[in-house]
Amino acid sequence: MIQVLGYNNPAAAAVAVRGLIQLGEASVLPLLQSLDEYNYGARAYAIRALAAIADPRALEVLVAAAETDFAPSVRRAATKGLGQIRWQANAAVVSAQQRVLHSLVTIAHDADWSLRYAAIAGLQALGTAAADLVPAIVEQCRLIQASDGDVVVQARATLAVITLSP
Repeated sequence: MIQVLGYNNPAAAAVAVRGLIQLGEASVLPLLQSLDEYNYGARAYAIRALAAIADPRALEVLVAAAETDFAPSVRRAATKGLGQIRWQANAAVVSAQQRVLHSLVTIAHDADWSLRYAAIAGLQALGTAAADLVPAIVEQCRLIQASDGDVVVQARATLAVITLSP
């Protein structure tokens, strides 16, 4: 299925992504090992699958893609995926969640409105998973409400504040 991601066939790639998502954790390591830096399409589909699976082992790849990938669609998928990671209880989780928070806050100030929107969605999802980060997330979303020039981004920040506020 992973090879299909690199074919120039969006329908086949979409089916492969769904299959990889259904395989869940079993497909994470093969996806991570086969990421193709030179094939944008394959990378985009792999990032979408990793984001949907939401396994913490994909954290480094998702952070790197969200922060530095040249393709906006890859960055959006990775950004959204950062907020949806299914955290497992251990000591490293807190620092990893802090790293995700920092990354999402940085992306929330990107020039591309769709990345800012995805970052806010990621912040909201992170707040749902990490209650101790809610005050910082709500504060960031309120700042975005007050300062972002796009009404859609402001509205998404408002939704996050309403959803996360007690």
